[in-house]
Amino acid sequence: MAEPVRVVFLGGLGEIGRNCMAIEQGSGDDRAIVLIDCGLMFPDPDMHGIDLVLPDFSYLREHANSIVGLVATHGHEDHVGGIQFLLRDEAGIGGLRDEPLPIYGARLTLGLARNRIEEAGLLGRCDMRSVTDNERIEIGPFGIEFIPVTHSVPHAHAIAVHTDQGVVLHTGDWKLDLTPVDRRRTDLARIGQLTSGRGIRLLMSDSTNAEEAGHAPSETSVGGVLAGLFAEHRDRRIITASFASHLHRIQQIADAAIGAGRKVATLGLSMKKNVRLGIDLGVITIPDSSLIDIEDIDRYEPGEICVISTGSQGEPMSALSLLARGENKFIKLGELDTVILSSHAIPGNESAVNGVIDGLLKRGAEVIHSGIYDVHATGHAQADEIKTYLSLAKPEWYVPIHGEFRHMMANARLGELMGVPRTNVLMCEDGDVIELSDEGLAHAGRVPAGYVYVDGIIGDVGRGVIRDRRVLGEEGVVVVVVTVDIQTGKVLTGPDIITRGWVYAPEAEDLLDEACDRVAEAVESALEKGERDVEALERDVRRAAGKFVNERTKRRPMIVPVVMET
Repeated sequence: MAEPVRVVFLGGLGEIGRNCMAIEQGSGDDRAIVLIDCGLMFPDPDMHGIDLVLPDFSYLREHANSIVGLVATHGHEDHVGGIQFLLRDEAGIGGLRDEPLPIYGARLTLGLARNRIEEAGLLGRCDMRSVTDNERIEIGPFGIEFIPVTHSVPHAHAIAVHTDQGVVLHTGDWKLDLTPVDRRRTDLARIGQLTSGRGIRLLMSDSTNAEEAGHAPSETSVGGVLAGLFAEHRDRRIITASFASHLHRIQQIADAAIGAGRKVATLGLSMKKNVRLGIDLGVITIPDSSLIDIEDIDRYEPGEICVISTGSQGEPMSALSLLARGENKFIKLGELDTVILSSHAIPGNESAVNGVIDGLLKRGAEVIHSGIYDVHATGHAQADEIKTYLSLAKPEWYVPIHGEFRHMMANARLGELMGVPRTNVLMCEDGDVIELSDEGLAHAGRVPAGYVYVDGIIGDVGRGVIRDRRVLGEEGVVVVVVTVDIQTGKVLTGPDIITRGWVYAPEAEDLLDEACDRVAEAVESALEKGERDVEALERDVRRAAGKFVNERTKRRPMIVPVVMET
């Protein structure tokens, strides 16, 4: 019998982001784990004050020295943005390993990941090893094959893991673009070849656009729209915004600008770094004569300039958000500016993006976005593309990944439609462990896979803090201060009430006086009954204040009792 292979899902199932999984075989000292991706997720609006959300690395810390390598499918933050945190001591595996962590990926993928790792000063804890298209390497007991796929960042890969149980295929993020900007198409021929012999035992497939019928439009279709907009706005300064990693989009923007006789300037540190990286690697081509520094744009007429900016997702401190607030030190918007958002809002970011659009319009700029013109093309396969992939791959077992639950359910239905038996389509969630053996595929337990919140530094925010912040944001806080003489059982001063977000104190003096009276009665009653324990008195204060607040305002602010003794 061949040794079973387990897949441990640490993130990316039932959500957009945090993509991270472990494929392993063996146990004890013979356990070998290869990671596929380690991404982050941007916070939801109700995660007050949170900067980023990471996978829970508890399971990986437990087996830190069993990890034989990390394979990166492509360079997007939701797939490689968590690597720097994985390498740290606080919640990651950095201080637990005997040697640096090998990280494998395309040169561009590693270049995009390297920026964040270097900023964190953690390059010494990893060993970056670049691979080429269709290369197969040995990582521990696994044969890892990098199959070219087309996505919205260049040099993306599907990952075929050759194991004792046959081929486990991870699609990565992909689409079937027959006319990509770089002519590098998804290698369907190789996927078809993998079906020979034992075939593809397990296929794990991107679900992001599984609900969308038809085929995703080609990336090159955006180029023609952009060229038309540049011609239409020939006398205006054009500022475009896209993901800094979307180098093919950046190439098309630059081509449209240069074709219209404009100079190109980048705005935002990540955009500047990634454009330079793309040029150095030959992924994009922008002549030096057409690329100028952002500080020099005022030397040119508006119709001679194109700015390529970060901030397409409405990030609060991004270059575009600063523009919308009038706080960018390089550009002040006016009526001769056209802003093109060559992107689509990630689920959960719609409100932030809409706020930025409003700010841009208030400053006099004209704003063009994907709801008006086709200035964006998705990088994820839609339903007909997924069906084509399934018809070629013919997997024995099918697990939808990468998407919200509804996306994964739609993908599961596509699997059944294309001939995968319903019993062979498994719906999984973060924390699930599945085992592929000679008998088939089955659930094999759970591991910790909750959210790890990053607020300034990693590891200082838990779910309880988020809950408290939500209460503070929605209901406010009421602080009740009272001083008592424990010996005599008398109230010396107070109660005094300090409130934020419950009522506005100068306009609610009568209500606050009544609240003080109610709390005073409760404290005096407790003291008369012989209560002298400060913690017990604080419970009485919280109970009395909470009951009064709820009765009078039908609200539940956070009640903070402070009983001081003399």
